[in-house]
Amino acid sequence: MRQFPLEALDTAPGRLVEWRLCSPDAPDGGDGPGAARRASFNQDKHFTAAEQSRDSADPVASWIAVTFELPGPLDHAALEKALLSFVRRHEVLRCAFRRLAGDLSCASYPPEGLTLQAAELGEFSTTQGVRDFLAERFRATIDTLAWPLFAMGAVVRESSTTVYLAFDHIVCDGVSMPNVVHDIAHAYSAALCGREPELPPTGSYLDFADTQRRRFLTLTAEDARLDHWRSYTERAGAFFPPFPLDLGVEPGRMYPIVNEACTLLDAGGAAAFDQECRDAGGKPFMGVMAALARSLREAGGPEIYRALMPVSERGDGPWRHAVGWFVNTMPIEFPVRPGAQLPDLLAEVKAAFAEMIRHVDVPFVRAWELLAPEHFAATSWPYPVNFFSYIDMRRSPGAAHHDVWRPTTHVWSSRANGACLWFQRDDEGLHMNVIHVDTPQARRTMTGLEEGLRRTVREIAGAGAVRGPAVATLATLGTLRQQAGTAPVGAGR
Repeated sequence: MRQFPLEALDTAPGRLVEWRLCSPDAPDGGDGPGAARRASFNQDKHFTAAEQSRDSADPVASWIAVTFELPGPLDHAALEKALLSFVRRHEVLRCAFRRLAGDLSCASYPPEGLTLQAAELGEFSTTQGVRDFLAERFRATIDTLAWPLFAMGAVVRESSTTVYLAFDHIVCDGVSMPNVVHDIAHAYSAALCGREPELPPTGSYLDFADTQRRRFLTLTAEDARLDHWRSYTERAGAFFPPFPLDLGVEPGRMYPIVNEACTLLDAGGAAAFDQECRDAGGKPFMGVMAALARSLREAGGPEIYRALMPVSERGDGPWRHAVGWFVNTMPIEFPVRPGAQLPDLLAEVKAAFAEMIRHVDVPFVRAWELLAPEHFAATSWPYPVNFFSYIDMRRSPGAAHHDVWRPTTHVWSSRANGACLWFQRDDEGLHMNVIHVDTPQARRTMTGLEEGLRRTVREIAGAGAVRGPAVATLATLGTLRQQAGTAPVGAGR
């Protein structure tokens, strides 16, 4: 499973069909199962930023999309049943958000009353036509302030179908996407056989959000649980760590985005890289972070690597298979000494990660509100200016079937003020998706960083382990760049 710009999606043309979620009922505002509850800290800030920026020249928005393949002629009734069961399964997808006495609350529509309304969107004869239409469709229809908060449809052909779903960030995170594919593909297969899908039990994100808010709403700026954030901010000089190389940006200004993706290592090279990291006493994701920190240092960056890192809050309990925004964002920092070798760097990363995890319970948005209120009041959601994410897709639900379903994810944001780097490990290798500000200096800086990082990971893996496809990118026919104002292509965390 890969993450890359929607413009790189290699899907055959066909007939587009879309399904819109409908309900004859109002969301439950009483004491029943769907009764209104407080939104999570992540959701509250995301919704507030959308509200405050709605009438500005830079409205804040972001979506996360997933596509996957269904082989064979499409059974429309079976797919409709699968999509409807998916929405009924995950309460957050049935929610509507509104202000109650100043607080953001969400109430869910009753699952039994939900229906799908199908609409034919037309026949497309080219892949580019499909890409352009979907990009504009997602941007036009997905609205943080309107229900439903996602779009779902399919590109139908005689012998196969590409299913697509795009979600406003308020109802999901990137780790939700494997769960989306797993649930719908399994439900579709079950419907073809006339049986109900056998899916693992799942909890509701609304329950998670309610528990988290009750636990941390009374937190104060002086609370000892904020000591990790406080000391980090004092050393860094800012709550949000700036990207350590020159991107040609003005402080506080949001910019259009550039979205690019590449493959750093092929399957053999990635396997060799993973083994080198383990032999040196660390995990593969630590090796990627160490390689990035060293590449930044060699490109003129500081001797201290500082970034924000997303950490999944799902665990192995009831939320492992849930859809929602189960991500906390934490600061991480460690020294990058000139000439440091992999074992030494990995030891620093390992220690920094262990220290970060000790304080992972405190929600990022709550820490931000208490320790940096002057930034928290800004109307723009300041997407972290130096952001590192790593996901091993081989461990995701349904990974054994990914060669048949061919799932891909795509992210989009309206604006940015730094750089976000996502790394994915799958059976085909190690991949990177980068979203950064669109300035001439940022283009030069990020091109140089990509080249340096590729050299570093190849060096770690061993020169003989990576050839040919290791330097191929998803943008081999031309760099995929996209400015806000045309077809959108990426963001999210």
